Amino acid sequence: MPLHGMSSLTFGVPNIAEVANYYEEFGLSTTRTDADGTTHLATVEGGEQLHIARADRRRLLAMSVAADDQDDLDRIASRLERLELTVSRGEGSITARDPGTDVVVSVEIRPRIVQAPAEPVDYNAPGRNPRLNLRAPGIDRTGPVRPRKLGHVVIGSTDQPGSQRFFTDGLGFKISDIVKDQAAFMRCSTDHHNVLIQAAPITMLHHTSWQVDDVDEVGRGATAMLEQDPGRHAWGLGRHHIGSNFFWYLKDPAGNFSEYYSDMDCIVDDELWEPGVWEGAKGLYSWGPKPPDFFLNPVDLAEHMINAHG
Repeated sequence: MPLHGMSSLTFGVPNIAEVANYYEEFGLSTTRTDADGTTHLATVEGGEQLHIARADRRRLLAMSVAADDQDDLDRIASRLERLELTVSRGEGSITARDPGTDVVVSVEIRPRIVQAPAEPVDYNAPGRNPRLNLRAPGIDRTGPVRPRKLGHVVIGSTDQPGSQRFFTDGLGFKISDIVKDQAAFMRCSTDHHNVLIQAAPITMLHHTSWQVDDVDEVGRGATAMLEQDPGRHAWGLGRHHIGSNFFWYLKDPAGNFSEYYSDMDCIVDDELWEPGVWEGAKGLYSWGPKPPDFFLNPVDLAEHMINAHG
C-alpha cells in the first residue's frame, strides 16, 4: 500500500477557542495558535494531528494522509487524474478535493509513526489467573489520558459511491467492510479503518476517533471528561462489531462527536482479510447501550442544510 496512515485533520467551527479547549481536556496538546485563531493540537506519537480553523458551520475542511516517497505521490496523482479530478502538486505533496464530501485531501511524504508498545495488561479469567496477589493496574492509574494517535474520521457524503471511488480508486485506500448502500470502512494503514464515508443529505463531519492504550484508558478518559461536563456524553461504553474496538463517544462544543478507542482490528495481509457486507445498523456494535437517536441523526442536521445552501 503506497499510503501508511492518517496524518491530520482540519476542522472548521464557528467557536475555535471553545472547541480547542475541549480537545485539550480530551488529551491533546496545543502546540501553537495562528494570528487568525487557527489552533493546532498534537497527539503523543502522531505530532500535530488536529487543526481547528474558523468556519460558518462545523465541518471537515481538510485531511492529510501519509505516503513514503515521490513515486507514491506520482502514482496517486495519475490515478486521481484518471478520475478526471484536478490535482495540485507541491513540494512533497499532492492535493485534490473529493466532490462528495467537499473535503480537500492532501497526500504528503511523511515518516511512519513509530509507536511505543503499551504496557502489557494481564486479565484474570476462569482457569487462567496470570495476575496473582496484585490489584489490576488500571485502577491505580492517576495521570491524564493522552491519545497516542488519530485513528479515523467519519464524514457524510452527498455522493457516497463517488467518494468511495475517490478514496479507493484515486488515493488507494483499501475496503475493510461495507454497510450495504450506506457506508464504506476504508483503511490507509494496518488499522481496520481510517476513513468511513457514509451517505448523507449534506457534507458533514460526524466523528473523529483517537487511540488510547486499552479499555481502562477509554473509561478513564471519558469519566474525566464527564466529571467536567456530564452533557458531553454521547454513547458508550461498548464494543463495535465492525472494527471490534472498544468505544466511548463524547460531543464537542461545535456538535462533533469524538471517540476514545482501543483494541482495533489490525490488517497486515490483504489476502487474509475478507471484507463483510452488513445490513443497516447490524454491524454497529456487539455490546453496549443502544446508540441514541441524536448520534445516528445529529440534531443540527436541518440547520446545517439551511446554512450550506444559503
